[in-house]
Amino acid sequence: MATTLALPRSATAPAPLAHKAPALRHLGPNWYAAVMGTAIIANAGASLPYQLPGQRVACQLFWALSAAALAVLLTARAGHWIHHRDQARAHLLDPAVAPFYGCLSMALLAVGAGTLTVGKDLIGTGPAVAADTVLFTAGTATGLLIAVAVPYLMVVRHKVEPHQATPVWLLPVVAPMVSAAVGPLLIPHLPAGQPREALLLTCYAMFGISLLATLLMLPLVFGRLIVSGPLPLALTPALFLVLGPLGQSTTAVNQLADMAPQSIGAPYAGAFGAFAVVYGVPVMGFALLWLALSAAMLVRAARRGMGFAMTWWALTFPVGTCVTGAAALARHTGLTAFAWLAAALFLALVTAWLLAAAHTLRGLASGRLLAAPR
Repeated sequence: MATTLALPRSATAPAPLAHKAPALRHLGPNWYAAVMGTAIIANAGASLPYQLPGQRVACQLFWALSAAALAVLLTARAGHWIHHRDQARAHLLDPAVAPFYGCLSMALLAVGAGTLTVGKDLIGTGPAVAADTVLFTAGTATGLLIAVAVPYLMVVRHKVEPHQATPVWLLPVVAPMVSAAVGPLLIPHLPAGQPREALLLTCYAMFGISLLATLLMLPLVFGRLIVSGPLPLALTPALFLVLGPLGQSTTAVNQLADMAPQSIGAPYAGAFGAFAVVYGVPVMGFALLWLALSAAMLVRAARRGMGFAMTWWALTFPVGTCVTGAAALARHTGLTAFAWLAAALFLALVTAWLLAAAHTLRGLASGRLLAAPR
């Protein structure tokens, strides 16, 4: 069951190159979600208003783990494209798999942000800035490409019907929002004037790209739930993916507001600061509503025998974006309630990561997660 959600039906067909690197044949782009879910713990933990002894070191360890996992996965996915190109193309043409290509961009961006947030303590500020610049550039370019390419394929090549709509469809269009949220980290390292203003407004443009695209997709997802009923059990954790654009957009507007005074003049700097709260508070409210609905559906699925699938990683990164969003609102409003909310969500994030990581390692050890779908 763990792999049937991430692989096309055509994956079972034999291929001339299937004997080369067979372990990589069924390695889909959904695996980048594990990197995202690991990196967000480092980023979210560093942003919390409350810092415990050893918390910074733990965040550094999670960043190092995410960076190592990203390097391994990039290598493995390159091998997948080299030795199993037929399967890779089949993934792109499968509407259940193609949206996961958005995870590649977000994995690059999340690890890059962690490099500049906590990794700099280990490798130095200069190398961290250089590494994040490369990862941010690659992740943003990839994200913008996927945000166009996957919807294009959905329109002209994929055969989908309304009852097939799932929150997975949001993955390609959320990636630019991640760029908007982590791009501000690089602004202080740019020369004052035009370079800073250009990056600031570029991040706002990507915020708009992702927000408006999400507003187009989300009604399809919610309408499918109302009309067709709950998602299949193994897909139920994917409901948490809706939290991604909500929490990430709240994080983005607050991060950009922090950088506005040193990037753009009045009256825009002040307006961006006000917008961060005026936008962030209502969106965080809706995120909590969706979180409650998703948690209720998750409990329902668990009672009906939901087993482990790679969709469990949807319980990590989206929740982590709500942690960073709540922490940013706590910083801008001064409300203790947001600080407590960030801390509570972080505990839920760590719990979800432990469960997903343990089952993933077990599945890898048994070979089940990389086996052909049943």
